[in-house]
Amino acid sequence: MSSMVKVNGLAHSFGREDVLKEIDLTVSRGEIFGLLGPSGAGKTTLVKMIVGILEPDEGGIFIGDEKVPSLDLMRSIGYMAQSDALYQELSAKENLDFLASIYGLNKQERKEAIHDVLQIVNLQDHKNKIVNQFSGGMKRRLSLAASLMHKPNLLILDEPTVGIDPVLRQSIWEELTKLKENGMTILVTTHVMDEAEKCDRLAMLRDGYVIACDTPEKLKENKQVESLEGAFLAYGGRNL
Repeated sequence: MSSMVKVNGLAHSFGREDVLKEIDLTVSRGEIFGLLGPSGAGKTTLVKMIVGILEPDEGGIFIGDEKVPSLDLMRSIGYMAQSDALYQELSAKENLDFLASIYGLNKQERKEAIHDVLQIVNLQDHKNKIVNQFSGGMKRRLSLAASLMHKPNLLILDEPTVGIDPVLRQSIWEELTKLKENGMTILVTTHVMDEAEKCDRLAMLRDGYVIACDTPEKLKENKQVESLEGAFLAYGGRNL
């Protein structure tokens, strides 16, 4: 399987604090790849660098054969940050329509895309509601919908299901699996073990280092434990 993302020798610091250290990763095309680790492990910094929002102090990132950062690459990436980047005074539909126009979708394409993504996140009945009337969970769902508007080749989700109830969280993961089966590559950060189990492969991060990377089953087998949390601790992590 060919690679979608390659991270080579990545390092970054904020002032005197080393946030990422010697990161080497490869994300294959058409897989769900998870970054698992506690708060402060460096997950968000890493995905911001893959998207092209931050530049590393050392090392490089390639998406396909193109080096990050690149404006053209950003147009082919869907990114959902931890904080919701939504216009509070606009409706859900207006938010999505505005974003789609930025990506250059024509009127018919925007209409179809809005219908499709609202269906994925189960917000069809709320498309005309003003976003400042949404609950936190509804805003997260709308942010996920926004990241899918332009049908990206690479979808990057930073803690996508925070604040979402378990039933809808399961539904969203079912949709992510369908997107993967249709060829999309998905990179997701999480500290939730049942979500990590759904990933094809996982990189475990602690204190800015990748301490292990493999399939969830292999990670458990290698340490002869029954749970991913047990594996994380056995590889040198700490409680999530």
